[in-house]
Amino acid sequence: MEDAVFWNQNIDKYGVTEMKKRVSYNKLWKLLIDRGLKRTDLKELCGISSASIAKMGKNENMTTGVLAKICTGLQCDVSDIMEMVPEDDASSEKVR
Repeated sequence: MEDAVFWNQNIDKYGVTEMKKRVSYNKLWKLLIDRGLKRTDLKELCGISSASIAKMGKNENMTTGVLAKICTGLQCDVSDIMEMVPEDDASSEKVR
């Protein structure tokens, strides 16, 4: 399964700019480091599978159920564990 990709449209004086975005779980990995936890601790604490952790390691789609388990286990909000980031500069294109 490919990365989650979303399109944002921004209207400016030259037309519509479309920017491809993808999900990033870098905030989750930083949170684990800050709390002195490992990925195996996350699995046990939140009751999620190794496959889910592997998918997040590849920034792939996750169900809201898995995200809710993580947020409950870590006592945090979804914005503390993931964010939408530009896919890359080359994917932004001008539409006229």
